[in-house]
Amino acid sequence: MKKTLLLTALAAALSVTLAHAGEKLVVAATPVPHAEILELIKPQLAKDGVDLDIKVFTDYVQPNLQVQQKQLDANYFQTKPYLDTFNSSRGTDLVIVKGVHVEPFGGYSSKYKSLKDLPNGATIAIPNEGSNSGRALLLLQKAGLITLKDPSNAQATPKDIAENPHNFKFKELEAAILPRVLDQVDLALINTNYALEAKLDPSKDALVIEGRDSPYVNYLVARPDNQDSDAIKKLSAALTSPEVKAFIEKKYSGAVVPAF
Repeated sequence: MKKTLLLTALAAALSVTLAHAGEKLVVAATPVPHAEILELIKPQLAKDGVDLDIKVFTDYVQPNLQVQQKQLDANYFQTKPYLDTFNSSRGTDLVIVKGVHVEPFGGYSSKYKSLKDLPNGATIAIPNEGSNSGRALLLLQKAGLITLKDPSNAQATPKDIAENPHNFKFKELEAAILPRVLDQVDLALINTNYALEAKLDPSKDALVIEGRDSPYVNYLVARPDNQDSDAIKKLSAALTSPEVKAFIEKKYSGAVVPAF
């Protein structure tokens, strides 16, 4: 009898422990601001029965590959143009779940205080990924520095430049290393998450920056087989809560803007 009661008690305790632990959800994110935002909502998700495990990455490739391979459940770091290009080039079928924020993309320099100070033949570093390369060139076109063959080409590369009156030289590099080459180039076009990691203040340090109307929303991304799961729905709701909106507006002071 005592043995039966003990086993029953242990089973009940285990049940409570598992219920408290909740359903585990493994999500990839770049360090700033994505992982910081996920850390903010982790306690609330735990109360909702979701055990959020945040895996921090510093590149844009592995988070997608590992979600596709079911090593991760979802990721939060990318824009739709980047995801579309990735799916097309890699044969993946990742899907958008929810838009969370916009990170206005900017151009930075450790040598010059204004775009008009850039000399003829200046070296400009841009991301080497298709959508981010296009985003950088579109921003330079908007600033009047270059003209693209197709002024609306979001996948543009330096080969698509029609007019380059100042004979700028373009260096295409992995997005993550661009802040580290600032002293080696005249201007670098940097994704805001990497700029923030490098202690750059987009609202003060950028010589040129996208406006708040930027179409490059950062999304929560998952797979077709799990995008409608209860855990993903709870994560999506938490990421677009009033608490997250207030956190973004206060912490990032315009460097990151809520998209909801």
